[in-house]
Amino acid sequence: MMLLYEGKAKRVFKTEDPEVLRIEYKDEVTAGNGAKHDFMEGKGRLNNLISSDIFKYLRNNGVDSHFIERISETEQTVKPVHIIPLEVVVRNVAAGSIVKRLGFENGREFTPPLVELYYKEDALNDPILTDDHVLRLGIATEEEMEALKEAAIKVNAALIRMMNLMGMKLVDFKIEFGKDNKGNILLADEISPDTCRIWDLETNENFDKDVYRNGTGSLIDTYTKFYEKMEAVK
Repeated sequence: MMLLYEGKAKRVFKTEDPEVLRIEYKDEVTAGNGAKHDFMEGKGRLNNLISSDIFKYLRNNGVDSHFIERISETEQTVKPVHIIPLEVVVRNVAAGSIVKRLGFENGREFTPPLVELYYKEDALNDPILTDDHVLRLGIATEEEMEALKEAAIKVNAALIRMMNLMGMKLVDFKIEFGKDNKGNILLADEISPDTCRIWDLETNENFDKDVYRNGTGSLIDTYTKFYEKMEAVK
């Protein structure tokens, strides 16, 4: 297997099949674009299990992604895609950066959900973009942006249904998309508590990476509880 790419949380390998890549989830956690970084045994396993199950759930709910199958505790196979350098953020509730940036009250609900686009560029600290910025940068066309936003809202609706069954509130999440060799736009990267903000419906207890960002609890214990709740509603 040839290593194609290594990021903060994953390694991507070529396989003998040009239409299949292997992703290995690492036991590392970062926050603040890598400013905070730690090794945590078992994190890769949890992220792989959770993300694999969410991709399968979304596939069953009509959302196409790069995911093929989980092949081990820490690995999955995916279709190769060319990542569109946009992070699509869907916000159902005001929390995190939008509270600091725009002064929304923490916990304010957004109806309909708020969709934001960010430039996936670490050197620029992933700045928020308007549609005109996306067009001027040549990242996506108007039609592609509309397709990304529609897909994000579809993902949001499906995840809300799943979280409700788990007794959870989907506050917000970040997703990425890529194009396959036929030009089809597919959901890519991962969906896990690393990329979502999730609160308990009753207590607003965090079940996401905020416990690490804010130093309020054990990330491994939190993700384990989240995965157990997922398994219980299968």
